[in-house]
Amino acid sequence: MNYHWNWNIFWDAAPDGGGNYLESLISGMVWTLATAGLAWIIALVLGAIIGTIRTAPNKWAARLANGYVELFRNIPLLVQMFLWYFVMPELLPVEMGNWLKSLPNAPFVTAVLSLGFFTSARVAVQVSAGINSLPSGQKMAGTALGLTLPQTYRYVLLPMAFRIIIPSMTNEVAAIIKNSSVALTIGLMELTASARSMQEFSFQVFEAFTVATLIYLGISVVAIMMSHFLEKATAVPGYISTGSTTSGGH
Repeated sequence: MNYHWNWNIFWDAAPDGGGNYLESLISGMVWTLATAGLAWIIALVLGAIIGTIRTAPNKWAARLANGYVELFRNIPLLVQMFLWYFVMPELLPVEMGNWLKSLPNAPFVTAVLSLGFFTSARVAVQVSAGINSLPSGQKMAGTALGLTLPQTYRYVLLPMAFRIIIPSMTNEVAAIIKNSSVALTIGLMELTASARSMQEFSFQVFEAFTVATLIYLGISVVAIMMSHFLEKATAVPGYISTGSTTSGGH
């Protein structure tokens, strides 16, 4: 049986009443960007905090931070998504659980939280690695200036560490965009779900996923280009070489 290509399918009306198939894919792209963007904010904030605690002199705090990383990094994202969506509301008080279930955008909220916490564990590893890669003299210099430990992290260690890990964080930005596609399993109509819906109704599977692939590629390329620009703008001579690898410092 020969496959019948039909690139004009994108201008046909989608059965969901939201316009044509192209508009449906664009709507899915918006949901993908919103999910990945908000989840990245959560991941960056939590990851910076947990990653910093992992390098703290308090052993118990460091162990708790390490436990957090192992918990969220080693459980598959799909399992975490299901736990957040199906299990978490049942563990909360009845009123709060019912409120969560009745949210009009419950899949979106769940996807953002799940993806944010999952990625925060990966960011935490990057942050702690960046801090540990700094010469011990950096921390000693902060102490010599009379800074407290939190101030040393805030004004000396973290600014340098984040500049060093920008190349590896670029990978996390690309990964969180791709991982947002898992949200289709809980009913979020992001880009992959929109392409899948188009394929199921129109049977034009190649057209649907070809355009979805190009959209994902375009988003990732833009994100990587912005990260490379940020890397060059914030690079510290002596710490990041042309190949974007750690090369020591003074």
